[in-house]
Amino acid sequence: MLVSKYIFFAIISTFFNLFFQYLSFSLYSGQASLYIAMFFGTLAGLILKYILDKKYIFYHKPKNKKDDGKKFALYSLMGVFTTFIFWGFEIGFDFAFHSEIAKYIGAILGLSIGYVVKYFLDKKFVFKE
Repeated sequence: MLVSKYIFFAIISTFFNLFFQYLSFSLYSGQASLYIAMFFGTLAGLILKYILDKKYIFYHKPKNKKDDGKKFALYSLMGVFTTFIFWGFEIGFDFAFHSEIAKYIGAILGLSIGYVVKYFLDKKFVFKE
């Protein structure tokens, strides 16, 4: 059941990320638009995924706002490595295929790999019992 929930939340977060990228591209398509879109998509996905993981995967109840802030900071730090995986795939597919669809396929592959890695990092370092 936990695996199914985690996969479901990863899919929701992926779509959320890509939706914010799409919004970013619709507002700005100039120089460095891919990087700007990836930043906003990553931020949106990170916040949503933290809330879902904290509450429904790891069942963490913060003691107070300071504790929650520390957890979010550590959660974000663990996400740095996995973000490089995601961004690498998205940029790589965009560069290799010069296609809107390929860019999003790269993003989905990178996010999928990143979320698997992130689960184990979060379990070991962020939400350890």
